[in-house]
Amino acid sequence: MVSGFPNGGGGPEFYGGDGRSIPGGFGTVVNTVNNNPQATYRSQIPGIFLDQTGNRFSGGNGIGGKRTLADFQAAQQQQAAINAFLLRSVKPRTFQNLQSPTIGLTSVNDMSLFGGSSQTQHQSDLVGIRMGYGSSIEPVQNLNRVEESKNMLSSLRELEKQLLEDDDESDARGGDDDVSTITHSNSDWLNSLVTPVLSSSPSSASSSSTVCSRQTVMEIATAISEGKTEIAAELLACVSPTPNQKTNSEEKLVNFMVTALRLRINPAESRAPPSPATELCGTEHLISTQLLYELSPCFKLGFMAANLAILDAAGNNHDGGVLMHVVDFEIGEGRQYVNLLHALSTRRSGDNKHLVVKITAVTNHGGEERLKAVGDRLSQLGDRLGVSLRFNVVASLRLGDISRESLGCGPDEPLAVNLAFKLYRVPDESVCVENPRDELLRRVKGLEPRVVTLVEQEMNSNTAPFLGRVSEACACYGALLDLVESSVPSSNLDRAKVEEGIGRKLINAVACEGIDRIERCEVFGKWRMRMIMAGFELMPLSEKIAESMKSRLGNGNRVHSGFTVKEDNGGVCFRWMGRTLAVASAWR
Repeated sequence: MVSGFPNGGGGPEFYGGDGRSIPGGFGTVVNTVNNNPQATYRSQIPGIFLDQTGNRFSGGNGIGGKRTLADFQAAQQQQAAINAFLLRSVKPRTFQNLQSPTIGLTSVNDMSLFGGSSQTQHQSDLVGIRMGYGSSIEPVQNLNRVEESKNMLSSLRELEKQLLEDDDESDARGGDDDVSTITHSNSDWLNSLVTPVLSSSPSSASSSSTVCSRQTVMEIATAISEGKTEIAAELLACVSPTPNQKTNSEEKLVNFMVTALRLRINPAESRAPPSPATELCGTEHLISTQLLYELSPCFKLGFMAANLAILDAAGNNHDGGVLMHVVDFEIGEGRQYVNLLHALSTRRSGDNKHLVVKITAVTNHGGEERLKAVGDRLSQLGDRLGVSLRFNVVASLRLGDISRESLGCGPDEPLAVNLAFKLYRVPDESVCVENPRDELLRRVKGLEPRVVTLVEQEMNSNTAPFLGRVSEACACYGALLDLVESSVPSSNLDRAKVEEGIGRKLINAVACEGIDRIERCEVFGKWRMRMIMAGFELMPLSEKIAESMKSRLGNGNRVHSGFTVKEDNGGVCFRWMGRTLAVASAWR
């Protein structure tokens, strides 16, 4: 048998035997209808669609099953018609009459379902919806979920028809037929596209309140930071607070944060008495803050580190004169100096005279009578310990009037200035151009003190943007609430006061701006730069002080193992579960 090439050319058939084509031989398939062999090794010609009938041997197609040119052309036309039919519903779209691929999207009347009107929706959002990546889809209010789903599917089908330009063909066949094979065959995909939008819509979730989480808090804060207060209000309306009797530290944090965010988007409500700003200046908050410093080992040890720095600066002057004059701009209830007096009493020898210590409390918010009562209690304690305490109160002292004379400090008296938990409540340049914070530091520098002690909460909330401030508040106050829950038993009646005080701090940090934001915490790195710019030099707290703090944590079994102390860049860091909550440092 010849090879099948035109004019019978070529050598013997390679896949046959003895140069002849043997039916059923190697390389052939027998046609069961006419007993004709069919070659299986003939390759497809590139660029031509597969012709299933062109490779058959037929008795009427010339010698040895060869095909005539007319047969080949007829088969090719038949296959082209089949391919055209198969590819009809997925032909490529052209944009001959469109300025951009997204213009066709805006012509769909129901595109407001994706958020906003089709005229005002940003073009990048439309591209995001079309391409399937995360665009900004705003929830829709007051729409029935079932009706909304139908409208969404209808809009998508209309969109598909416009993209494929099959409107005319669809109408010719009676409307919704096999042309829209993509929409019908992928209805599950369309439902999966619509369902998440509906399920995440605040209007659909408003029917049932859910307990808020920290993630939900950040989503609400993100909406507020982007100016979408209506969405934030709907999300806040969908959450419900956890019952007070069952709340743990995390749930308390979320409840405080939800209150802060509600006040944030309702400025009129936040200014109603008692406002978050006035609450932080009240007596109740002062008491809760002092209780926090007393019950929390992190803050309590911070005061102790400041006292040790003062004692190191005082030296061993036992000649009967004033050992040290301490000026305190935020003395509170004076609990820090209880520890200082006990430490001084250990320095007395048997025949030495009483040690003399002066403490001056400076206040600009009234409360002179309260401070005098604090001084009386400290003086009585000093008498019992063999330490002579001279306590003085200076009220209504302007920054420009701070001097040694106005503070009652003699020219040769060794002076120490205690700024523990003071500067974070003093406004800086971000609040007013006068910058009282830096002015106070310059005035203190002019006093020429031997040591200036600084203890501050480690938190970046002063100039951080709103969203970063919310995240920082969640981390810091969340750790602080967990600290209180772990270290103070629930039977302690002061624990609830402390937690309420933490809540007031959080609410003021998140809900308020400008002069109404009373507490403006910084991280130690920023405090260090501000102190250096004011002319101070860092006095690295000795390793002895850090080791002393660590030994106090190790004594007894009452201190939780989550507390750690670490010396870092000249300051002593007090940590809870790996997060630094307070840093103590000394300057000169």
